Amino acid sequence: MVLGALVAIIRLASVRFRGGIQMLSGPAWALTSVLFFAYWLPEMLSAFDAIDRTRALRESLVDLRYLAFLWLVAAAVAHDQARRITFTGLGIIVGVWTLDALIQAAFGTSPLFFAIDQIKYMISDRGMCSVQDLVADRLSGILGPCNLKLGLVLASLSPFALYATTRRFGLLGWSAAAVAIGVVVILAGSRASWITFALVLLFSGWRELGWKKLLAVFATGVVVVTLLIQLSPQVQQRIDRTMQATAVDQEGVDVALSGRARIWGAALCMVQAHPINGVGVRGFREAFPACDPQRGQVAEWGAGPALHAHQIMLEILSETGAIGLLLWLAGAAMAWRAWRYAGNAARERARPAMLSLVVTVFPLNTHLAFYSTFWGGLTLLLAALYAGSLLARGDE
Repeated sequence: MVLGALVAIIRLASVRFRGGIQMLSGPAWALTSVLFFAYWLPEMLSAFDAIDRTRALRESLVDLRYLAFLWLVAAAVAHDQARRITFTGLGIIVGVWTLDALIQAAFGTSPLFFAIDQIKYMISDRGMCSVQDLVADRLSGILGPCNLKLGLVLASLSPFALYATTRRFGLLGWSAAAVAIGVVVILAGSRASWITFALVLLFSGWRELGWKKLLAVFATGVVVVTLLIQLSPQVQQRIDRTMQATAVDQEGVDVALSGRARIWGAALCMVQAHPINGVGVRGFREAFPACDPQRGQVAEWGAGPALHAHQIMLEILSETGAIGLLLWLAGAAMAWRAWRYAGNAARERARPAMLSLVVTVFPLNTHLAFYSTFWGGLTLLLAALYAGSLLARGDE
């Protein structure tokens, strides 16, 4: 992202900035900037009296790089040919990562991660992961056993693959891509990714298949999940854990949610203690011990404090307060307003990015930390792809 920001700055300088309209339309400049400030201003305002003020200030200053990065990403989809290349390229990446993960499911090794790991060994005599991380309880794919986020990433980016295969191969292509990605998402283990991918299938399938065929798709999905439960003890374990949510006691619910009920209780405590601008971005771990509702008990996730709220609304409220939530909602309102007043052609070309962004920030789910480099960067990438494609230069 730093390199992308530098490229954007150099590109802007080459056109003397005032000629920057050549890169983006005026509305696209405005919307990408608004979405950036809806993300960045809350963390900057939370830093003034944050629990870890030094870290919060450093995070807000470092994240200024995102603004130029967003401009660059939006410019990459600002006209028809560039948009086709970018969206198709993202679809190909999803396809390659899916195939690689299926190979890992069949033979136990991800070819892509193995290649990356060997290159790392050649450079530094160390692999990508430590020895204790090499045994994972779920499919890890190209990201490796020490970075178990494959399911979430594929689920969020899957609309690009589904739309690309539909455009190329019709309904058969959509169905094949949905099955392949769905198998990997299930085996990759994260229940949040299951919800995300189900939303993708619902919204893209409703449009492409109609409700009758879509019901058949979900019925097929139930069969596939049933088979995977029989073949994968890890999937069975997650289903069993989820079923504990039907328990009448709070402990059963917390176990089903992998300790998140405890984390959410702590987040609500932080909101009550710091309602205006929160405890500061990335300050959740520092504030957790004082707000832990089960202080002294071993947590479901093991030793140490929770690192973030695991839910977008609670993360925003606990770390950036009511000010942060209002700014995020303002950004969401501007994104929705742009969609509402866009023409049919603009909506159609932006649909994959729109769906990816919506399912990634869907509030009735659990989430990674949006103010982390990994997930925050992915979310802003999708926001820039949405703004740049919806408000492209003209209707090519």
